[in-house]
Amino acid sequence: MSLEVVDLRKRFGDVQALDGVTFAVAPGEVFGFLGANGAGKTTTMRIVLGFLQPDTGTVTWAGSPAHDWPRRTWGYMPEERGLYPRMLVLDQLVFFASLYGVPRGQARRDALEWLARFRISDYADRRAETLSKGNQQKVQFIATILQDPDVLLMDEPFAGLDPVNVALLKSAFLEMRDRGKTLVFSTHQLDQAEELCDSVAIIDRGRLVTSGSTRDVKRSTGHQTIRLATSGDGDLEWLRSISSVQVTRPGRDYTELRVEAGSDPQAVLRAAIARGDDVYRFEVADPSLEEVFVERVGALDVEERTLASASLEGPA
Repeated sequence: MSLEVVDLRKRFGDVQALDGVTFAVAPGEVFGFLGANGAGKTTTMRIVLGFLQPDTGTVTWAGSPAHDWPRRTWGYMPEERGLYPRMLVLDQLVFFASLYGVPRGQARRDALEWLARFRISDYADRRAETLSKGNQQKVQFIATILQDPDVLLMDEPFAGLDPVNVALLKSAFLEMRDRGKTLVFSTHQLDQAEELCDSVAIIDRGRLVTSGSTRDVKRSTGHQTIRLATSGDGDLEWLRSISSVQVTRPGRDYTELRVEAGSDPQAVLRAAIARGDDVYRFEVADPSLEEVFVERVGALDVEERTLASASLEGPA
């Protein structure tokens, strides 16, 4: 029952919004669709849901065209609010669920349970417009799941949330995953994706940069990251003298280093000990998704500027 997106292309006038986007999401997986604003994330989601038609490409769920499945198969949480501002919170949650055939009594019970879990039971009989942005976001999530969809598509679900509400929403995500639901969410908050996602895809200006399991994408750069804290005096020159090691983030608590592929991270540890330093922290890790994003998307920017410059100069 996987979700498969194959070679999606979509143009709006002179803008190529999607240019051959392909990825797959396994059942029961949390999938992060990563990119800056305007990268094509929302356009892709709207095509999956049938709100837009692609110029070319296909979307299937469990081997059948996505649009052949009942509408309640899909739960969609848009980035912009989809609530009726003057309608009472509980009334509209029951109303939205009833559109998918959920009995009103069941919808009311489930809605009240989720409102309590999100610590907003007191707002059940308030108009949506009186709620904060974060609480409206939680109500929007509840409206997305009351019909018990198989696939949840959420566009920037963490936007505007404070840390407490982010934690509550993450917990809800993981519960839905444990129920066997497939979750797809778009974000440019890469730390959230790294914490939650089994797999990710990075999109930039309509083109897929990379995709796969989160671990494989993080390892696709070929280098590793070292986090090092010692009793040294803060002089980092000795680190810069080690072959194939680059200081990427000096800090008070620890220094972050980049170790090129094929190099031995233990050389850093041996050098610190040889200096007579006490080593308080030595951690070898894969690059973060943020590092991968900056490296891969930034590399495309450099390549495109080079090609554009060459085309302006013309043949030699």
